[in-house]
Amino acid sequence: MSDPPALVTDRGQLAEVIDRLTAAECYALDTEFHRERTYWPRVALVQVAWPAGPAGPAGLALIDPLAVDLAPLAEVLAGPGVMVAHAAEQDLEVLNRACGRVPSRLLDTQIAAGFLGHASASLATLSLSFLGIEVVKGDRLTDWNHRPLTPAQLRYAAGDVEHLLELADTLAAALEAEGRLGWAEEECELVRCRATQPTNPARAWWKLRDARSLRGDSRGVAQAVAAWRETRAQRVDQPLRSVLPDLATQAIAHNPPTTLAGVAKVRGLDTRYLRDGVAEEILAAVAEGRRLPDDRLELPPSDEVNRELRPAVALAAAWVSQLARDERIDAAVLATRADLAAYLRGDPAARLRQGWRAELVGEQIGRLVSGDAALAFDGHGGLVLEARSHHPVRRAETPTAS
Repeated sequence: MSDPPALVTDRGQLAEVIDRLTAAECYALDTEFHRERTYWPRVALVQVAWPAGPAGPAGLALIDPLAVDLAPLAEVLAGPGVMVAHAAEQDLEVLNRACGRVPSRLLDTQIAAGFLGHASASLATLSLSFLGIEVVKGDRLTDWNHRPLTPAQLRYAAGDVEHLLELADTLAAALEAEGRLGWAEEECELVRCRATQPTNPARAWWKLRDARSLRGDSRGVAQAVAAWRETRAQRVDQPLRSVLPDLATQAIAHNPPTTLAGVAKVRGLDTRYLRDGVAEEILAAVAEGRRLPDDRLELPPSDEVNRELRPAVALAAAWVSQLARDERIDAAVLATRADLAAYLRGDPAARLRQGWRAELVGEQIGRLVSGDAALAFDGHGGLVLEARSHHPVRRAETPTAS
């Protein structure tokens, strides 16, 4: 792209773009945002592209949210068109915040590529691999809030959507040929729906480094204090670390203070964190956590299994790695260790009990654990899951001396 596209900076221009997007069966979308100093992402640019159709030729636009309200984009998101994005999870959060909704349909090219053996690949990598196109690279630390944006910034931003629809078509064709397009669509739908689920402050303490090792009242205190921190960070729109550092949150859970003087001595805290009645709020959260009944405690999901099933996790993980190589699918897409543990624990919500994973992975692991299947080397350095013979190999008897 030699000349960068102009910015959309008024409602009339935005209305024209929305007309083109709503008329398209699919459209590409990407966002640039910052959240280093805020809790909520602050969107600084929205890039969109659409294919040629009855409404006119293909096009690309850069929308400036610092100059025009993005709320009308909700009409596009609510429509039947498929939004194509790359690594869309954070873009969905931005859209939900700016427009009040996420798209009704989604194709994430990073997810789609995972079903073709490309693990968490960048847009540049996929564009080169599937289209032979080098995407313009820019400074990932650029300040997108600064105006005016430079021509280099505009070209870089446009490059994120310029070939995205072509890439999606190519990936979809390859997935269709492999019989995996439905799998990718199912996975994209999970990501799309997850973006609409609000953060549960009661589970914020799960992100603490030692959450699973806490015991007794420490768990209730950790839950209450982390929930307070999450809620306050949302309200004042500051990063969690600016409200209360992780180190201080963990220190409070392990050794809960009971006085204002005790709060002031917590490791990782200083006076800048304790302004505007924050110390009193921390004490109130500590007291709430100590009184928290067991039935209100939100325990983090365990990735452990019973001792007798631990060897099964190792066996299943080895087979999943082999299956990923055989099927050319990212192993993390197939099953994580947590997925294997959840399945072996009998968790009904385990991902390996649902959808395409149940058929490809879950059912086979079930056969392995039940003793109906066995793992063996295939003679070429690989593993194969096969029907068990039920004839165990026994040590040959040592001949007796005559």
